Amino acid sequence: MVQIAVMGYGVVGSGVVEVLQKNKDKIAKKAGQPIEIRRILDIRKFPGSPLADRFTDNFEEILNDTEIKIVVETIGGLDPAYDYVRRCLLSGKSVVTSNKELVAEKGGELLAIAREKGLNFLFEASVGGGIPIIRPLDQCLAANQVSEIAGILNGTTNFVLTKMIRDGMPFEKALALAQEIGYAERDPSDDITGLDACRKICILASLAFGRHVYPGQVHTEGIQNITLDDVRYASAFGGVIKLIGRAAKRGDGRLDCMVAPMILPASSRLAEVNDVFNGIMVRGDAIGEVVFYGQGAGKLPTASAVVADVIDEVKHINSPKLFGWGPGEDGYVSDHLQNPVSAMIRLKCGDTKAVRDEIEAGLGGCERVKVSNAPADELALVTPKTEEFRINQALKSVSGAKLLSLIRIADL
Repeated sequence: MVQIAVMGYGVVGSGVVEVLQKNKDKIAKKAGQPIEIRRILDIRKFPGSPLADRFTDNFEEILNDTEIKIVVETIGGLDPAYDYVRRCLLSGKSVVTSNKELVAEKGGELLAIAREKGLNFLFEASVGGGIPIIRPLDQCLAANQVSEIAGILNGTTNFVLTKMIRDGMPFEKALALAQEIGYAERDPSDDITGLDACRKICILASLAFGRHVYPGQVHTEGIQNITLDDVRYASAFGGVIKLIGRAAKRGDGRLDCMVAPMILPASSRLAEVNDVFNGIMVRGDAIGEVVFYGQGAGKLPTASAVVADVIDEVKHINSPKLFGWGPGEDGYVSDHLQNPVSAMIRLKCGDTKAVRDEIEAGLGGCERVKVSNAPADELALVTPKTEEFRINQALKSVSGAKLLSLIRIADL
């Protein structure tokens, strides 16, 4: 029998305990031996729980208990999760976490400690919730040279954009609805600003390409400035707007890595991912293109991924997995302004012909996009593919025009 501890008894932590208890016989067969929850760390008391005697608010009880071999961290954030996880690994306990912020910021360091100690540090649930992506990327696609990973990595923003696209619902109303039905937090800033998706693409890029990618290296934009007019113009162009996290290997060995709203062609498989669902596309030299799809969050889907990692660690309790990535470095992620991109730019201007001529003088021929009942002083152009700084230069050189939006176009 393997004794484990669960740190954090919120949505995910309570789901982990529920799955472990409800399916304990099947899980024991999969793991090769029974798994028992010895301690649950939380500042609250749960006197009505059948496991009430196992709750503690003292982390040291878990750290100093030599019977506990695996610790599940579902506290979230960096403080105190980072300190607790680091100390657990140093004390000889393997760790499973669903904490995307912890893995994105400190994953390289924690993986190194785990390797040094002959332990495992697994985090399938940190990206995509219940969608299997970490293990397939590390194992099933191991024979591939991965060239690109891109996807819809946040269910909240995807729900909001779906409501805007399908129902013509303004951003503020769509976000309020997401909060009302529990798809968005009371403070949704990590979601709508793109930070949540940024952490997830950092984890995927680190694993796929072998070096730690930090959130601070990745240019990140959210959906808070997307309007129904943007949605209409994207549709007229034959596309839909999605918040995309993307990492691609460059010829010089560096990465293009970004999170931003992008226009996808309606024929794209990612364009068909709607509501709170996530879709993650991986391009490899042998597999070609494969897409992982499913609900990216939720109590039991996320708990399912966490428990799968616990089972994996039980199987490898005396044989650590070769897993992870090396340290990152400055300059590894390229400056997004140097990367070639095509974009839809929308401007308010008095003389649309003169403004278009000025922009095309700097960028070359652009495709004009029109929608019905558009104001006469509105101009929407799709630029040719060029370095992003050149698009910015062309816009700055234009007189008598106000930029309303710039949305990149992705070939995904």
